[in-house]
Amino acid sequence: MLSCSVCSLQSEGLERAVAAFRSVSGDEGVSLGEAVREQHGRDESVHRCRPPDVVVFPRCVEEVSALAKICHEHQLPIIPFGTGTGLEGGVGALKGGVCFSLRNMDQVLDLHQEDFDVTVEPGVTRKALNSYLRDTGLWFPVDPGADASLCGMASTSASGTNAVRYGTMRENVLNLEVVLADGTIIHTAGRGRRPRKTSAGYNLTNLFVGSEGTLGILTKATLRLYGIPESMVSAVCSFPSVQAAVDSTVQVLQAGVPIARIEFLDDVMIGACNSFNSLSYPVTPTLFLEFHGSSKSLEEQVSITEEITRDNGGSDFAWAEDEETRAKLWKARHDAWYASLALRPGCKAYSTDVCVPLSRLPQIIVETKEDLIRNNLTGPIAGHVGDGNFHCIMVLDPNDPDEVQRVHEFTERLARRALAMDGTCTGEHGVGLGKRALLREELGPMAMEVMQGLKATLDPKNLMNPGKVL
Repeated sequence: MLSCSVCSLQSEGLERAVAAFRSVSGDEGVSLGEAVREQHGRDESVHRCRPPDVVVFPRCVEEVSALAKICHEHQLPIIPFGTGTGLEGGVGALKGGVCFSLRNMDQVLDLHQEDFDVTVEPGVTRKALNSYLRDTGLWFPVDPGADASLCGMASTSASGTNAVRYGTMRENVLNLEVVLADGTIIHTAGRGRRPRKTSAGYNLTNLFVGSEGTLGILTKATLRLYGIPESMVSAVCSFPSVQAAVDSTVQVLQAGVPIARIEFLDDVMIGACNSFNSLSYPVTPTLFLEFHGSSKSLEEQVSITEEITRDNGGSDFAWAEDEETRAKLWKARHDAWYASLALRPGCKAYSTDVCVPLSRLPQIIVETKEDLIRNNLTGPIAGHVGDGNFHCIMVLDPNDPDEVQRVHEFTERLARRALAMDGTCTGEHGVGLGKRALLREELGPMAMEVMQGLKATLDPKNLMNPGKVL
């Protein structure tokens, strides 16, 4: 009887809140439709859909603040939503509540070409920004593959294929506008400030980068931009073994080559990419490489890299110099997820995301491949090996409990293998739902206590994306 009365009170509270939401965002800015709620309760992960009770579509930071104040008053959970391309279940409404879909806030606000920075709203995606910048000679290079929203990328500290040269989101966010759980608006580096460096106070910007919506809603991001290189060339090189390919990566970086991308694909993955993209690369461990710079600097970069790969038994480079050929090559790499799924039609995929110090990379990849073979699992490997970060794309039948269990046990072993090598359980996808226990193992009890204290200070009612990260 008591639970029914609690449900009734919650329902009445939600009805009052929905009426208040409509007074802020209008009828078109509030949705209770089942299809819309389900669309906003899932991402690209294997975690099941957890739809929110209501979806709101704010148009400006003032609306976000007003809506957050209503949620705070009615103690309704808040789940920020960008494009839904996350891989760790970060948008599921575990406790119901309100999804803030930020797609209507899609303006590029302030571009300072001479200062190499830009400020964007949360609905602006990576591709949309680079399209906007096309005629300026500038670009934003952080490229996770998916056309994710830039504030969503900041919230998970995303990176991708270019991070070895240009860094992750953590290095490329200069300032953030954030709406806290009670509707307060803050600017992490001060309103409108965008210096290239600062020693002023605590680094609040990087507190919110990687916070996965658990501390506040990101409503603006000021980002670092880069000049488009004079020349770009890409190459593919095959190797006799995993060890030889990864040794080459480490030696190229040790030689000081400012390589822009250096991606590893194991034999299973290159075979899948060949089939999916109608390519014909040798089915052996392979590196995809890209060099950026002036024509003269490229000659030197390529010469050093070719010498290193030859010494490790690598093949001659297969070159992709014109833009169309380069685009086809990198599309093959970015399609690795879909190429893996095509190995077993009708199955689902889950991507692991460990990252280790470079010197431990050969060992962990070799041990991981042995583990996959020993347990009869399908898990092609692709990785941003220049950062020590790689992914096993685990293809599994979700209706086979035995296989699901074996994949779960494999991913736990892999994560703990990375932790034992002084690495991390997640290089770029975030913690979300599935890695909370591993995060505790990685950071230890005292660091977790500090994080929980920060969460309690900024969000004492635990309304911001509850059940994630901590």
